[in-house]
Order: sequence, then structure tokens, then C-alpha cells
Amino acid sequence: MIRMVPNILTLGRLVGTVGFLAMVLYSPRIAAEVRWKWLDAAFVLFVVSSLTDIIDGKIARKYNVTSRFGRMLDPLVDKILVCGAFISFALIGQPRLFDWDDTTQRVIQWSVAAILILREAYVTILRHWAETRGINFAATWSGKLKMFIQVFAIGTVMVKMAHVPTATWGSCFTSTVFIVMIAVTVASGLMASRRPSLRQAHLQTTG
Repeated sequence: MIRMVPNILTLGRLVGTVGFLAMVLYSPRIAAEVRWKWLDAAFVLFVVSSLTDIIDGKIARKYNVTSRFGRMLDPLVDKILVCGAFISFALIGQPRLFDWDDTTQRVIQWSVAAILILREAYVTILRHWAETRGINFAATWSGKLKMFIQVFAIGTVMVKMAHVPTATWGSCFTSTVFIVMIAVTVASGLMASRRPSLRQAHLQTTG
């Protein structure tokens, strides 16, 4: 039974992620005076879903119940959570930064989403290439750091939307978090492509 727990938690995180994204997309339809409550509820669901990622990982390592299915499903759910969140934010025109015009806001929102999607697509291709050749492509410290900062950035946007939508300091903080997130996201993608195991496998394939 314990062997199934990590995958069950991951599937639960997928359900929670879908619920969170639906709440974000629906939030503009909620009356302005109570929207913060709706967003706070979505934030709680997001936090719970994110915590299951830590829990299932600890259980899998403690009881040595990792599986190929889990190694594929876990990062997939992470990608749905992160990329889905920033696509949802862009679709509802969030976050609004400073007093910039709508065009600038849209460019920033969709550019952030595009960078994250391209990075995840690139690493997914690398993971598939590695797994089909029997190469272990488990998460590394750079990937975990990237995920932590992305989750923190999503939380930052949620708090800004709910409680400080027009505050200048909120825009400053969110902008800083975005810059750090993009830098770490790009760097982790480059580091993933330079894994020694991948380079060795490539040399063997082309050699």
C-alpha cells in the first residue's frame, strides 16, 4: 500500500491544481468587495497542493518506492501547476505592475508565461530523451530551487491580487521576484542540458 501513496498524492495534487486554476480564471467574475476572500481560498488550495509535492517526495525517498511512472508524473503535474498558473494570470490580466499601460502589462504577463513554457518544454524533451535511453533524469538541486522560486512567485501574485493590487511596494516586490524567477528558470534549464550523463550518452550516440 505504501508504494502507492506517492502517486496517489501526486494525483491529488493534480486535482488540486485544476481546482486552483479554475478559481483563478473565475476570480474576475466575483464581486470586487468579496474577491479577496475567493482569492485567499484559491491561495490556500494552491499551498496545500504544493505541500503534497514535498510530502510525496519524502515518502518516496524514505521507503524507496520511486518509480518511472512517478518520475514522469510528478514533474508533469509541477509543469501544469506553474505554467497553468502564469497562463491563467495572463488570461485575466494579472499581475498589474505600477501604472504602466495595458499593452506593456500584457507584454510582461505573456512574456513571463512564454519563458516558463519554453523552458519546461525544453527540459521535458531532455527528460524523454534520457528516460528512453535508461538515463536517470531525477530532479536536481537547481530544479528544486527553480520550483521553489516559481511557487513563491505564484504566491506573491495571489497575495498582490487579493490584498495590495495597486500598492507601489507590491509592484516593486512582485517585479523583483519575477526577475529572480526568470533568471533561475533559464539557468536551471541550461544546467539540465549540461548534465554529465546526458553529454556522455550523446557522445556514445553520435560516436
